[in-house]
Amino acid sequence: MKRFIEFLEKFIMPFAGRVAEQRHLQAIRDGIILTLPLIIVGSLFLIIGFLPISGYADFMASTFGAEWLTKLLYPVGASFDIMAIIVSFGVAYRLAEKYSVDALGAGAISVAAFMLATPYKVSFTPEGASEALEVGGAIPVALMGSKGLFVAMILAILSTEIYRFIIQKNIVIKMPDGVPPAVSRSFIALIPAFAVFLVVWFIRIGLEATSFESIHNIINDLLATPLNALGSSLIGALIAVMLIQMLWSTGLHGAAIVGGVMGPIWLSLMDENRLIYQANPDAQLPNIITQQFFDLWIYVGGSGATLALVFIMLIWARSQQLKNISRLSIGPGIFNINEPVTFGMPIVMNPLLIIPFILAPIVLVLITYFAMSWGWVAKPNGVAVPWTTPIGFSGYLATGGKISGVVIQIVNFIVAGLIYYPFFRIWDKQKLKEEQG
Repeated sequence: MKRFIEFLEKFIMPFAGRVAEQRHLQAIRDGIILTLPLIIVGSLFLIIGFLPISGYADFMASTFGAEWLTKLLYPVGASFDIMAIIVSFGVAYRLAEKYSVDALGAGAISVAAFMLATPYKVSFTPEGASEALEVGGAIPVALMGSKGLFVAMILAILSTEIYRFIIQKNIVIKMPDGVPPAVSRSFIALIPAFAVFLVVWFIRIGLEATSFESIHNIINDLLATPLNALGSSLIGALIAVMLIQMLWSTGLHGAAIVGGVMGPIWLSLMDENRLIYQANPDAQLPNIITQQFFDLWIYVGGSGATLALVFIMLIWARSQQLKNISRLSIGPGIFNINEPVTFGMPIVMNPLLIIPFILAPIVLVLITYFAMSWGWVAKPNGVAVPWTTPIGFSGYLATGGKISGVVIQIVNFIVAGLIYYPFFRIWDKQKLKEEQG
């Protein structure tokens, strides 16, 4: 175990530190976080629309009219269906901040570049027709949502890099000192905006001459589809969890670092489930691995599934130090915040407790994945339940009111406790001996 700790310190920690400080990954992470309030609010309306109560739909239809559900879900579309636009602005804004250039201008140019790269065509089949027709001049809503996430992020980085390069080289139009700052900044952005438009326009024109036809198609075929296949697989989930736990073991925020890379994938998989669930709550959902899979079923109590450990300490700890830590940790732990126990026990850089800290989430991934894959437990329905929601409530809401979602959370809690218990006993005895000595 000593060699493992030395390996983490020598190789993993420096590399992970550099990744955590990488400005583009930080911008992507922060840009995605910008969408979370909207998605959570939209999810509240989705929950209200599909409450698992017998006769609820008939009651609502008789009270508010036959179109009550369509009108209730307006906010869902206004949040989920503009996800890519928000990410486009957010990623560019945060990246521009790191370069110390006008972030607002960078965000606006990024959104415009994203819209420029998107073909304004919508396919539909008229009533009675045998073939689908394409209508121009209509913004495709699907590409403004999760399907456009990767294009939005790539163009946000590209446009901001062009924008900051031109500004930092001072190739700008400067106005006299008496001009208001807001007007002056607008003129400064003229040449960078023109350059961004020119580059994206050439990219679009060039791709239209190929079989891909648009940047959305080429990114989906070459990047999004393979990454989604990896991110939605059991192997991908195990690798992600292992990396998160190893990073946390060295004191780095593993969820933030890995989430910066995998977050867009899990978010798009979540939205695939949401679209199918919204169309038909009884339909078979395609994805097990989503952001909710990790937040609500694997990390019960936070990274490492430490809520069970906190309860064990609260009940059985003999060491005064662990008793005090458990009292401090139980409140935050119920809401899946575990820094008090992670750094207070400590688990970080602790050769003994790192073992269950890494092992428990891996076992929970296997249990939860196969339980959902075999149909014993309902899959996450795409509702963005906040990760701070306590267990029981979160499992119920995220599966559309299925008790199985709660049961598997309780099972995972018990399994995590069984894994942690023998290691806790050893650590508690050691701490008690130190206090008595």
